Amino acid sequence: MDKEELNRRAKVITDDCMGVLPTYEAFYILSIKYSAERCLEAFELYEKNKLSKNADLMVSLVQVAVGHAAALARYFWPSPKGQRSSPVFQMKMARAEKLRRAFGLIDNSVLANKDLRNAWEHFDEKLDEYLLQIDFGYFFPTSRIADIELLDEQGGHFFKLLDVDKHLMALMGEVFFFGRIREEVEYIHQKAVAMDNDDGRLGVR
Repeated sequence: MDKEELNRRAKVITDDCMGVLPTYEAFYILSIKYSAERCLEAFELYEKNKLSKNADLMVSLVQVAVGHAAALARYFWPSPKGQRSSPVFQMKMARAEKLRRAFGLIDNSVLANKDLRNAWEHFDEKLDEYLLQIDFGYFFPTSRIADIELLDEQGGHFFKLLDVDKHLMALMGEVFFFGRIREEVEYIHQKAVAMDNDDGRLGVR
């Protein structure tokens, strides 16, 4: 299919169907459901292993959960990259708005915040910058499970510190609360299951 025809179809779908053809709504619902389930599975494993004191395992489970939450979030808040005048780009943005309306999500949703997932995705670059700023102290390059207040200890540098009781993760000194991510994903999953069980439709026209 040539680009002209692709753009023509995208414009029609944007103008007439708010970015998603009604016959294809089930594809988005099932994809959203899948990402939500994978995220919740990771959080469930996190809860089951809270007493294990295996810091690498616990940190990795948070990272997996956040990664799937990021994939989920992109259905509702897609990348702003691209030519904004392109019909395909406009269809993407219309689709996201339609999905947000169908799932009752607003722009201050915790899933719209990209800080934690960006910290993971650009960990190497942040590590470069972090190490450039350190002149003294002692290092903990491995994962640690401890009270988040340990960060206040003078001279200590923790690359990955997890407070399992407070649902806080510190990456190179920057603290993130991930507890609300699970709550939001659970809400989205419930909505997706209900839509799937109904007729596979978003209910937005």
